[in-house]
Amino acid sequence: MHEIPSVPVVITDIIDESPSIKTFVFSRRFPAEPGHFCMVWIPGTDEIPMAFSAQNAITVQKVGEATEALFALSRGDKIGIKGPLGNGFSPTGRTLAVAGGVGAAPLRLLATLGMADDFILGARTAGELLFSKELADVTNLKCATDDGTHGHHGFVTELLRAADPASYDTICVCGPEVMMKAVLAILIDAGCPEKGQFSLHRYMKCGVGICGSCCIDHSGLRVCRDGPVFTGDVIINSEFGSYTRDASGRRKPI
Repeated sequence: MHEIPSVPVVITDIIDESPSIKTFVFSRRFPAEPGHFCMVWIPGTDEIPMAFSAQNAITVQKVGEATEALFALSRGDKIGIKGPLGNGFSPTGRTLAVAGGVGAAPLRLLATLGMADDFILGARTAGELLFSKELADVTNLKCATDDGTHGHHGFVTELLRAADPASYDTICVCGPEVMMKAVLAILIDAGCPEKGQFSLHRYMKCGVGICGSCCIDHSGLRVCRDGPVFTGDVIINSEFGSYTRDASGRRKPI
Protein backbone atom coordinates (compact mmCIF):
# COMPACT_ATOMS: atom_id res chain seq x y z
CA MET A 1 0.00 0.00 0.00
CA HIS A 2 1.39 3.40 -0.98
CA GLU A 3 2.29 5.48 2.05
CA ILE A 4 1.25 9.12 1.92
CA PRO A 5 3.95 11.35 3.45
CA SER A 6 3.28 13.99 6.05
CA VAL A 7 3.97 17.43 4.57
CA PRO A 8 5.24 20.25 6.81
CA VAL A 9 3.16 23.42 6.52
CA VAL A 10 3.32 26.81 8.18
CA ILE A 11 0.29 28.15 10.07
CA THR A 12 -0.48 31.44 8.32
CA ASP A 13 -3.64 32.42 10.20
CA ILE A 14 -5.67 31.35 13.24
CA ILE A 15 -9.33 32.35 13.33
CA ASP A 16 -11.30 32.24 16.57
CA GLU A 17 -14.65 30.75 15.56
CA SER A 18 -15.97 30.32 19.13
CA PRO A 19 -14.44 30.02 22.63
CA SER A 20 -13.57 26.36 21.95
CA ILE A 21 -13.19 26.24 18.15
CA LYS A 22 -10.45 27.68 15.94
CA THR A 23 -9.70 27.50 12.23
CA PHE A 24 -6.04 26.98 11.36
CA VAL A 25 -5.09 28.21 7.88
CA PHE A 26 -1.83 26.87 6.47
CA SER A 27 0.62 27.72 3.75
CA ARG A 28 -0.16 24.89 1.34
CA ARG A 29 -3.36 24.05 -0.52
CA PHE A 30 -4.24 20.34 -0.79
CA PRO A 31 -6.48 18.69 -3.43
CA ALA A 32 -9.13 17.89 -0.84
CA GLU A 33 -12.74 17.30 -1.79
CA PRO A 34 -15.64 17.80 0.65
CA GLY A 35 -15.49 15.11 3.33
CA HIS A 36 -11.80 14.28 2.92
CA PHE A 37 -9.68 14.36 6.06
CA CYS A 38 -6.02 14.57 6.96
CA MET A 39 -3.77 13.29 9.71
CA VAL A 40 -2.44 16.33 11.54
CA TRP A 41 0.92 15.98 13.24
CA ILE A 42 1.42 18.29 16.20
CA PRO A 43 5.19 18.22 16.91
CA GLY A 44 6.05 16.57 20.19
CA THR A 45 2.45 15.56 20.93
CA ASP A 46 0.49 13.31 18.56
CA GLU A 47 -0.97 12.78 15.10
CA ILE A 48 -4.77 13.04 14.91
CA PRO A 49 -7.43 12.98 12.16
CA MET A 50 -9.11 16.25 11.17
CA ALA A 51 -11.51 17.11 8.35
CA PHE A 52 -10.52 19.77 5.83
CA SER A 53 -12.76 22.83 6.22
CA ALA A 54 -11.00 24.37 3.20
CA GLN A 55 -8.27 23.07 0.95
CA ASN A 56 -5.78 24.95 3.12
CA ALA A 57 -7.48 24.84 6.53
CA ILE A 58 -8.80 22.69 9.35
CA THR A 59 -11.38 23.74 11.93
CA VAL A 60 -10.72 22.27 15.35
CA GLN A 61 -12.57 21.97 18.66
CA LYS A 62 -10.42 21.77 21.79
CA VAL A 63 -11.33 18.43 23.35
CA GLY A 64 -8.11 16.75 24.50
CA GLU A 65 -4.32 16.79 24.82
CA ALA A 66 -3.54 16.93 21.10
CA THR A 67 -6.03 19.70 20.30
CA GLU A 68 -4.91 21.62 23.38
CA ALA A 69 -1.35 21.49 22.06
CA LEU A 70 -2.58 22.65 18.65
CA PHE A 71 -4.40 25.58 20.28
CA ALA A 72 -1.12 26.60 21.95
CA LEU A 73 0.54 27.15 18.54
CA SER A 74 0.85 30.54 16.85
CA ARG A 75 1.11 31.96 13.35
CA GLY A 76 4.46 30.94 11.89
CA ASP A 77 4.57 27.60 13.71
CA LYS A 78 4.73 24.37 11.71
CA ILE A 79 2.53 21.29 11.74
CA GLY A 80 2.46 18.21 9.52
CA ILE A 81 -0.42 17.38 7.16
CA LYS A 82 -0.89 13.91 5.65
CA GLY A 83 -3.70 13.89 3.14
CA PRO A 84 -6.17 14.16 1.63
CA LEU A 85 -7.35 10.80 2.97
CA GLY A 86 -10.49 8.69 2.78
CA ASN A 87 -13.49 9.22 0.59
CA GLY A 88 -15.65 12.32 0.40
CA PHE A 89 -19.26 13.29 -0.07
CA SER A 90 -20.57 12.46 -3.54
CA PRO A 91 -23.78 14.46 -3.94
CA THR A 92 -25.98 14.21 -6.99
CA GLY A 93 -29.09 16.21 -7.83
CA ARG A 94 -30.81 18.38 -5.23
CA THR A 95 -28.58 18.32 -2.16
CA LEU A 96 -29.17 19.20 1.49
CA ALA A 97 -26.37 19.54 4.05
CA VAL A 98 -27.12 19.01 7.75
CA ALA A 99 -24.44 20.04 10.26
CA GLY A 100 -24.22 20.14 14.03
CA GLY A 101 -21.46 21.97 15.91
CA VAL A 102 -17.96 21.48 14.53
CA GLY A 103 -19.48 19.01 12.04
CA ALA A 104 -19.96 22.09 9.87
CA ALA A 105 -16.23 21.89 8.99
CA PRO A 106 -16.29 19.33 6.12
CA LEU A 107 -19.69 20.60 4.96
CA ARG A 108 -18.33 24.11 4.62
CA LEU A 109 -16.20 22.93 1.70
CA LEU A 110 -19.25 21.26 0.15
CA ALA A 111 -21.12 24.57 0.27
CA THR A 112 -18.30 26.84 -0.89
CA LEU A 113 -17.73 24.61 -3.93
CA GLY A 114 -21.39 25.05 -4.88
CA MET A 115 -22.42 21.45 -4.16
CA ALA A 116 -25.19 22.13 -1.60
CA ASP A 117 -28.53 23.73 -2.44
CA ASP A 118 -29.89 23.95 1.10
CA PHE A 119 -28.12 23.89 4.45
CA ILE A 120 -29.38 23.19 7.98
CA LEU A 121 -26.90 24.36 10.62
CA GLY A 122 -27.24 23.66 14.33
CA ALA A 123 -25.41 24.56 17.52
CA ARG A 124 -26.06 24.99 21.23
CA THR A 125 -26.16 28.78 20.99
CA ALA A 126 -25.86 31.56 18.40
CA GLY A 127 -22.16 32.18 19.09
CA GLU A 128 -21.34 28.58 18.14
CA LEU A 129 -23.01 28.56 14.71
CA LEU A 130 -19.98 28.02 12.48
CA PHE A 131 -19.58 29.83 9.15
CA SER A 132 -23.21 31.02 9.19
CA LYS A 133 -22.59 34.25 7.24
CA GLU A 134 -20.48 32.48 4.62
CA LEU A 135 -22.98 29.64 4.27
CA ALA A 136 -25.90 32.06 3.90
CA ASP A 137 -24.11 33.61 0.92
CA VAL A 138 -23.82 30.34 -1.00
CA THR A 139 -26.81 28.23 0.15
CA ASN A 140 -30.36 28.54 1.38
CA LEU A 141 -29.45 28.43 5.09
CA LYS A 142 -31.66 27.59 8.05
CA CYS A 143 -30.30 27.59 11.58
CA ALA A 144 -31.33 25.90 14.82
CA THR A 145 -30.01 26.59 18.31
CA ASP A 146 -30.68 24.60 21.46
CA ASP A 147 -31.29 27.77 23.46
CA GLY A 148 -33.24 29.67 20.80
CA THR A 149 -30.76 32.54 20.50
CA HIS A 150 -30.82 32.31 16.69
CA GLY A 151 -33.14 30.70 14.19
CA HIS A 152 -35.29 27.75 15.19
CA HIS A 153 -35.45 27.05 18.92
CA GLY A 154 -34.70 23.35 18.90
CA PHE A 155 -32.80 20.73 16.96
CA VAL A 156 -31.73 20.35 13.32
CA THR A 157 -33.84 17.20 13.13
CA GLU A 158 -37.00 19.28 13.53
CA LEU A 159 -35.97 21.46 10.59
CA LEU A 160 -35.12 18.34 8.59
CA ARG A 161 -38.57 16.83 9.07
CA ALA A 162 -40.15 20.12 7.95
CA ALA A 163 -37.91 20.19 4.87
CA ASP A 164 -39.33 16.90 3.51
CA PRO A 165 -36.13 14.82 3.26
CA ALA A 166 -37.59 12.53 0.59
CA SER A 167 -37.66 15.50 -1.80
CA TYR A 168 -33.83 15.60 -1.89
CA ASP A 169 -31.54 13.40 -3.95
CA THR A 170 -28.65 13.58 -1.46
CA ILE A 171 -28.44 14.55 2.22
CA CYS A 172 -24.90 15.09 3.53
CA VAL A 173 -24.56 14.95 7.30
CA CYS A 174 -21.83 15.64 9.85
CA GLY A 175 -22.00 16.37 13.56
CA PRO A 176 -22.34 14.63 16.92
CA GLU A 177 -23.16 10.98 16.31
CA VAL A 178 -26.32 11.13 18.43
CA MET A 179 -27.57 13.86 16.08
CA MET A 180 -26.56 11.90 12.98
CA LYS A 181 -28.31 8.77 14.31
CA ALA A 182 -31.49 10.83 14.72
CA VAL A 183 -31.12 12.08 11.13
CA LEU A 184 -30.75 8.49 9.90
CA ALA A 185 -33.91 7.50 11.80
CA ILE A 186 -35.81 10.25 9.96
CA LEU A 187 -34.50 9.03 6.61
CA ILE A 188 -35.48 5.46 7.46
CA ASP A 189 -38.99 6.67 8.33
CA ALA A 190 -39.09 8.51 4.99
CA GLY A 191 -38.01 5.36 3.17
CA CYS A 192 -34.74 6.79 1.86
CA PRO A 193 -31.76 5.91 4.12
CA GLU A 194 -29.57 5.47 1.04
CA LYS A 195 -29.88 9.21 0.31
CA GLY A 196 -27.98 10.04 3.50
CA GLN A 197 -24.20 10.37 3.43
CA PHE A 198 -22.78 10.41 6.96
CA SER A 199 -19.24 11.45 7.96
CA LEU A 200 -18.05 9.26 10.85
CA HIS A 201 -15.34 10.13 13.34
CA ARG A 202 -13.37 7.28 14.90
CA TYR A 203 -10.06 6.80 16.72
CA MET A 204 -7.30 6.31 14.14
CA LYS A 205 -3.66 5.36 14.40
CA CYS A 206 -2.46 5.21 10.79
CA GLY A 207 -5.23 6.87 8.76
CA VAL A 208 -4.45 4.78 5.67
CA GLY A 209 -6.18 1.44 6.32
CA ILE A 210 -3.29 -0.60 7.73
CA CYS A 211 -3.76 -0.82 11.52
CA GLY A 212 -7.48 -1.61 11.72
CA SER A 213 -8.08 0.59 14.77
CA CYS A 214 -11.02 2.36 13.11
CA CYS A 215 -12.89 -0.72 11.84
CA ILE A 216 -16.60 -0.61 12.61
CA ASP A 217 -18.81 -3.46 13.76
CA HIS A 218 -20.14 -5.63 12.25
CA SER A 219 -18.89 -5.14 8.71
CA GLY A 220 -15.23 -4.49 9.49
CA LEU A 221 -15.26 -1.47 7.19
CA ARG A 222 -12.39 0.91 7.89
CA VAL A 223 -13.49 4.47 8.58
CA CYS A 224 -10.17 5.87 7.33
CA ARG A 225 -10.09 3.96 4.05
CA ASP A 226 -13.67 2.92 3.23
CA GLY A 227 -15.03 6.13 4.80
CA PRO A 228 -15.17 8.42 6.60
CA VAL A 229 -18.37 9.00 4.57
CA PHE A 230 -20.88 6.13 4.46
CA THR A 231 -24.40 6.01 3.07
CA GLY A 232 -27.19 5.41 5.54
CA ASP A 233 -28.15 2.00 4.20
CA VAL A 234 -24.61 0.73 4.85
CA ILE A 235 -24.51 1.71 8.54
CA ILE A 236 -28.11 0.98 9.61
CA ASN A 237 -27.16 -2.22 11.45
CA SER A 238 -23.67 -1.15 12.56
CA GLU A 239 -22.29 0.32 15.78
CA PHE A 240 -23.25 3.77 14.44
CA GLY A 241 -24.99 5.77 17.13
CA SER A 242 -24.27 3.16 19.83
CA TYR A 243 -20.55 3.10 20.60
CA THR A 244 -17.04 3.87 19.41
CA ARG A 245 -13.69 2.49 20.62
CA ASP A 246 -10.80 4.10 22.48
CA ALA A 247 -7.07 3.66 21.82
CA SER A 248 -7.07 0.28 23.61
CA GLY A 249 -10.02 -1.01 21.57
CA ARG A 250 -12.54 -0.83 24.40
CA ARG A 251 -16.07 0.17 23.53
CA LYS A 252 -17.12 3.68 24.50
CA PRO A 253 -20.88 4.30 24.63
CA ILE A 254 -22.05 7.30 22.62
